Amino acid sequence: MAADGPNCKKYGVPLYGAAWVPPAAIRSVLSSSEDDDDSAAAPPEENDVVLAGGGGEGSSGIPNALLIANFNFESNSLSDQPVARLGTGTELPYRIAVHPGGEGVICSFPESCRWYEWAAAEGADGHALDLRSSERILNHLEDVGQQLSLTFNSEGSLLATGGEDGKLRIFKWSSMELMLNEANAHTSVKDLHFSPNGKFLVSVGSGSARVWDVDNSTAIASLQKENDERFSFCKFSSARDGNQVLYIIAMKDQGTCMLKWNTTSWNKISSKRIARDAVSAFDVSADGKLLAIGTIQGDIWVLNSDNMRVHTVVKKAHLGLVTALRFSQDSRSLLSASMDSSARVTQMKDETRNGLNLWIILFVILLAIAAYFIISK
Repeated sequence: MAADGPNCKKYGVPLYGAAWVPPAAIRSVLSSSEDDDDSAAAPPEENDVVLAGGGGEGSSGIPNALLIANFNFESNSLSDQPVARLGTGTELPYRIAVHPGGEGVICSFPESCRWYEWAAAEGADGHALDLRSSERILNHLEDVGQQLSLTFNSEGSLLATGGEDGKLRIFKWSSMELMLNEANAHTSVKDLHFSPNGKFLVSVGSGSARVWDVDNSTAIASLQKENDERFSFCKFSSARDGNQVLYIIAMKDQGTCMLKWNTTSWNKISSKRIARDAVSAFDVSADGKLLAIGTIQGDIWVLNSDNMRVHTVVKKAHLGLVTALRFSQDSRSLLSASMDSSARVTQMKDETRNGLNLWIILFVILLAIAAYFIISK
């Protein structure tokens, strides 16, 4: 069982969305707030995370808010309290997507989506970030119902949204020109993800998974499930050979499986059982080497993508189900959030370095044994 350490903090509201703040956002806010002050100190080795959650519109007394917390890599610690908080009234912020270029954050609410911009925290020392409501109205995402998935492509030039009502939309960013408006993509859209090259979008919901050609705005493949499978999450990734692969999380009667698909033939490559419990969150590292899952029991499992062997396990990382997982841009840290109001950052160990250290220890032991025998003779 994981002990609560400096890398795990509770922030007072059930959390449903989590993401790393892109370095571009921090640089932009720093440059605008420092003006021409050349004496401003460079920020320490740390990063910010944005979190979304709350108690909903009932009378629970738990506020709804977007939060920013700070993580210091060197000390492996999250800030005790959020460095910024933006209340959202009676509306629960459910899913968020951070623009990769640092422009801001889009957030889904029960009926609409809203855009938020980064800002420098007023009166703050150092480089504290803040969020502010934008005057920009996303007209195509007003009164559309709950969006269960939001995602940008890697360049930040496209935005895809998937609704509880099964509608799938792809927009050009930031003109919000509608490229695809599929009313019946699924009964309900559970997850979406763009391929690394931006050519494809995968969607999962009830029934089969679907792959969409972004340029032609058409479905080009339907990935069929087996009788007892229920698709829940999907992620494209770059393989070590330079090709793209697609991972889909499938719930089965006997546990959860990781399905791997070829992105040329759209044939299934492999299926491996990875967990006994149901999976509630999934992410793939930017370098494609690691796959992370969070379970309804609050556990986190990180697997090596090449052989599906366990890299890291954090049992009871959270007391409640894991609602969100996000790798940092450099793939060395994993952010997780939970309904128990906690956020955690788990740093990935360098297996190559650990393996090298082991070989060095074994070599020294062998040298000592050899020296002993030589001296005893």
